[in-house]
Formats: sequence, C-alpha cells, structure tokens
Amino acid sequence: MKKLQWVVSALVLAAFGCSHIPFLNRANATGAEVPARVAGDFPVSWKFRAGRTATFAPNGMVASNNMPASEAGAAILRAGGNAVDAAVATAFALAVSFPEAGNLGGGGFMVIRMADGRTAALDYRETAPAAATRNMYIDAAGNATDGSLVGRLASGVPAAVAGLAEAQHTYGTMSLAQVLAPAIRMAEEGVVVDSVYRALLLDYRKRIGSYAGAAVFYPNGDAPAVGSVLKLAELAATLRLIARDGPRAFYEGAIADQIVAEMSRDCDVQRTGTVVPSVRRCGIITKKDLAGYKPEWRQPIRTTYRGYAMLTMPPASSGGITVSETLNILEGFDSLPAFGSVRYKHLLREALQRSFIDRNTELADPAFIQIPLVRLTSKTYAEGLRKTIDSVRARPAPSAATTMREGMETTPHSVVDKWGNAVSVTTTLNSLFGNGVYIRGAGFFMNNTMDDFAAKPGSPNQFGLVQGEQNAVRAKKRALSAMAPTIVLNPRGELFLVVGGRGGPRIITSVAQIILNVIDHRMSLGDAMAAPRIHHQWLPDSTYYETGGVTPEVVAALIATGHNMLTTGGVGINSAIMRVKRGWEGMDDPRSHGGAAGY
Repeated sequence: MKKLQWVVSALVLAAFGCSHIPFLNRANATGAEVPARVAGDFPVSWKFRAGRTATFAPNGMVASNNMPASEAGAAILRAGGNAVDAAVATAFALAVSFPEAGNLGGGGFMVIRMADGRTAALDYRETAPAAATRNMYIDAAGNATDGSLVGRLASGVPAAVAGLAEAQHTYGTMSLAQVLAPAIRMAEEGVVVDSVYRALLLDYRKRIGSYAGAAVFYPNGDAPAVGSVLKLAELAATLRLIARDGPRAFYEGAIADQIVAEMSRDCDVQRTGTVVPSVRRCGIITKKDLAGYKPEWRQPIRTTYRGYAMLTMPPASSGGITVSETLNILEGFDSLPAFGSVRYKHLLREALQRSFIDRNTELADPAFIQIPLVRLTSKTYAEGLRKTIDSVRARPAPSAATTMREGMETTPHSVVDKWGNAVSVTTTLNSLFGNGVYIRGAGFFMNNTMDDFAAKPGSPNQFGLVQGEQNAVRAKKRALSAMAPTIVLNPRGELFLVVGGRGGPRIITSVAQIILNVIDHRMSLGDAMAAPRIHHQWLPDSTYYETGGVTPEVVAALIATGHNMLTTGGVGINSAIMRVKRGWEGMDDPRSHGGAAGY
C-alpha cells in the first residue's frame, strides 16, 4: 500500500509540477504548418495499435458508418457529382443500409464549404408538433414519464427529406432522382445481413417488434440469418415517390397520409390492451405539421485554433459552440502535454466540464431564446474560464442523481470531391431505430427526438444530460442537439479536415479530441481516429475513459487529484477525411463497422 501511495504521489508531482499553468506563446498560432505526422503513443492495454492506415484516394472521398452507403456516395462522385450530390446520396443510402440511425423519419445538420469559398450550415432538425406542450411528458405526480422515448408521442416532425432536398437544390449539380438512384436500387435488390446487423436486430427486437416493422425485420419470427438478403420494397416505393415528386410527396402527399395514419393508432391504449385515459399513446403529428416544416439555412460558426480555421454547426445544435469553447480554453496553453499524460487528461477534462456547463444552461433553439454566441466562442471568454482551472485539482461539479449511457444513435458522414468542395453531415433518429414506430406502407422508422428536450427541466434525459428551462418543450421548437459536423481549414486556407460523430453528447468530446490529435499531437488520421478518448459532460460529475485507454498509473494519479474516473465501452464513433500529399485519406471509426470509399 505504501509503495502504491508513493507511486501515485510521484506521478502527481511529475505530472503537474508547480501550480503555474503557462499561457499561449503566440508563435504557436501564427499559421506555421504542422510538422510531419508522428505515431500515436497508446497504452499497451489499448485495443487499437498505433499505425492504422486510412483509405487513400487522389480525387474524392466519402466516409461513413456503413460501407455500402459510402460506396453509393463514391459512385455519385465518379459519375461527376459534387460533394453535396454525394452527401445527399449517402444520406438516403444510409436510410436503407443503416436503418438504426440513417433515416427518412428523423433529421440532422449539414456544414458545407464550397471550393469557391462559400460556406453554409443547414439545420434540418425535427420540430415539436404544434400540439406539443411544456408538460406533456410529466405525470400527475410531477414525474417525467417515458413518453418522450417510447411510443408515437415521442416523435418530432421528421425533417430529413426536406433538408436533403433543400441541400441538393441549393448546392448540388445533379437531379434529386439521380442522387436517389443508388438508395432505390439498394432497397429493391436488398441489403445483405451480416453478423453485426443480425445482432442489432436481436438486441432491439422488443422495440421494433412492437410495431409494424416486425413483419419486415422478423419475417419468420426471427431476425434474418447472416448472409440472407433483406429486401425493402415499401421503402423503395417511398424513395421512388420522392425521386419523382420531390419532398412534397413526403410532406403533402401519400407519404404524409401514411405518417398521420400511423400517428393516430392506439390512442390511449397500452400494448396490453388496458385503457389508460391519462396516458396518451398515439402521436400528435398532423398533416399541417408536415406541410409546414422548413429547414433553416444558418451561418456556420467560424473560429480558429492554433492558426487553423474551423467551420462548425450553430444552434439548434450545441456541438459547434461546445467544441469551439473547449478548443479555445485549451489554445491558451503553450503546447498541450503528452497525449497519455496525467496533465493532458486533467486539462481536457477541465475544459470539457466548463464548456458543457454553458452547453447545458445557455443553449437551445435560437428562435426561442437569445444565445450569447459571440461571448461563448470568444477567446477572451475562454481565457477567463482557463484561469479558473487549478493546475492540480479537479473542480467538483454540483451533485445530481444522474446516470449516463453511451448513445450511438446518430450517424455522420464526410465527403470531399475533386474540386475541393466539402460536406460534413450528421443525421439521427435519436435512439437506435428511434421510437421503433414503423410507418406502414412507407417503410421507415420514426424518431424519438422529443427526448432531446428537457422533458422535465433539471432532470436527466437518456444521455444523462441535465438541461434547463431554455430547452423545455414548446410547439414548433427544435430540440437542442449535440451533433457537431465540422470542417477545418489549414493555415493557408486550404481544406484540411472534415469530421463528424455519433454518440449523443460524446459526439462533442470525440470530435474535439480528433481535432486535437491531428493538430496538437500531430497524429495521422488513422491514429487520430483510433486513439483512446475520455468524456466529461458536467453532470454526472465523472470522467469516463475507454477501457484500456488510460494506464492504471495515470488513472490512480487522476483519482488522487479529485477526478472521479469510470470506464466505458466507447466514446463516440466518427467518420473523417483529411488532406494528405496527392489526395485524401478517409476513415470510419475503428470502433464501428463502416468504411471509406473514394476514387
């Protein structure tokens, strides 16, 4: 025991040294190019070895959590489409081959940077139906119910089709029918069921099996066998209607009728058949809600980090502001400590805690509150936060009875074309397979995005996030998201990195750490994606680290300085593309089963 105490004490002293934390030497932010890439230094216990290689292509690249979808996007690039064409094609393909997160019944965010310098951010987040009310998920005793997670009442107005069509119309070069063609063909010919897909269907059998999707995904009472082909005729027909008639088919035509019909089923009846008048089991989305949905074009958040320019998503996504604030805090240190060190983990945790406090208390749909965007993304504000970081001790957060689970419900994809146009997209159903509600005749799952509101302000949602009144439910409001599609330019103004992630609030921490890995730690894309990560989100007041990703000695030293350290299976799943000599490297996260395709 004495020996262990001596080791921990020595580690703490070596890691932190004196109490002074140096601030930025401005020479580090003058725009000098990052030196050559160096191999990641990972613990021997970490499941991924350093030196992983990414996919290389000289012209264009698509990276996503699903290889068939990446190939669909790459086919559009090879056919002469631009990055927006390919991004839209990939998104529709994900609705077919990756239905647990790819979708027509959800929404998302997109950041675009065209080669001529034009930039845009598209918010196609789902909205609360017009009949939504602040207390719709609170019972007579004042407790939050599960209605924001399960059942038809959990769905917001689906936004994906409107958003993708809007992006295609504004920045694409092909017709909507052309970019939908790969997804239509995939749905008609069928998706090959691999072991991962089958296991997922088995895990979510209760959710999917409670609704019309049971007949599609469990045709003989069981998930399809590995190697079998799952054909999706209803979804193919829906995609054909959208290709022919555009988004009006979805929001005003036959598909809208199918959505509303599904929403009106089983009102006030639980699945046991027991009538419960106080619990509404049907949805409240109407044809008027659908016809009135509009995506919003916004200006990307523009910040810098050590001479690199970042374009990222503004609210109603919190991801861009929170990533930017985290990096601004860390930019004030001369150079960051070694990747696996106690000091690095300490500083990263402290920066994340402070940015998540602002995320959870200051951000929401900008149509409903005034967001202090300039303050939250300013270097001066970050300097003030940085001065509150103790050189040794972790700052405790207020206690709260919260738990946290990993979210894997979003899906990102990154696209670069031969002209240098770039797109970062993240789309979601919120939970895997959303609320499980399957639109009969139309062939897609609905979202349960209403849980991203503060159903009961001050109480944790499914991700353990404790949010305030600013994100309470209101009619036609967009729920706050953690999605963080981001594009990074190098000090010469050239496209450098396109990145996004999945994983609820862990999107923010994983995207920030990939940026730190390639800029501060000078890792290759392969190592930057494979490197172990940590996560902190203010509440619960715990630092989560991936199993095997931090050495026992470093964990012990962090605990000794006030960090509550807990292991977790994973922190985010990302896709990214990075500029290299003579082309691009693309990669899906090794924690996932996707891939990159280019030409």
